[in-house]
Amino acid sequence: MIAFVQGPVAAVTAGSAVVEVGGVGMLVKCTPRTLGTLRIGEPARLTTALIVKEDSLTLYGFADEDERATFEVLLTASGVAATMALGMLAVFTPDELRRIVAQGDAKSLTAVPRIGPKLAQKLLLEYKDKLGAPSGAAVPAQKPLAAGPAPWSEQLHAALVGLGYAAREADEAVTAVTPEAEEQTTTDVGALLKAALRTLNRTR
Repeated sequence: MIAFVQGPVAAVTAGSAVVEVGGVGMLVKCTPRTLGTLRIGEPARLTTALIVKEDSLTLYGFADEDERATFEVLLTASGVAATMALGMLAVFTPDELRRIVAQGDAKSLTAVPRIGPKLAQKLLLEYKDKLGAPSGAAVPAQKPLAAGPAPWSEQLHAALVGLGYAAREADEAVTAVTPEAEEQTTTDVGALLKAALRTLNRTR
């Protein structure tokens, strides 16, 4: 079990980052919100979860222990793979997910790609006694987007494609949220992803 990785950030791409640990570059898959806290060349510490399959070892990285613990709880539901669990955390913070489950808000959960009304209701039941109560604390302000090879639009586009949308749909969603992005003093990819998903849900 790899509990965390710590070291300078060597690269930030859409959907993942590379953290140098003892001269070895560790590829870590992250949500846009977590990627937005990283800066190339600066030290980072990501708590991690290692998913082992017959043909692959995939490391998932999180900004804090709460996000990692929530990811692991999400995986306990039948039919929820790592990609879907990461998708839920891409759309909602851990506390937002706790609030959704506590309130039985299936409609909000359907904002996550590949989660329809029936699956949303099923997941609410499975997570009811596992995620815990929402803290009610305000969500901290997001840090500026990492300086890297991909601008916010490319990160957002890749995140949408990774969540199962077609490239054409991702293009349209990025265009739709561009005015909102231009109004931000610091680019909050997590907020833009939520706005893009709302746009896509309206057009379907």
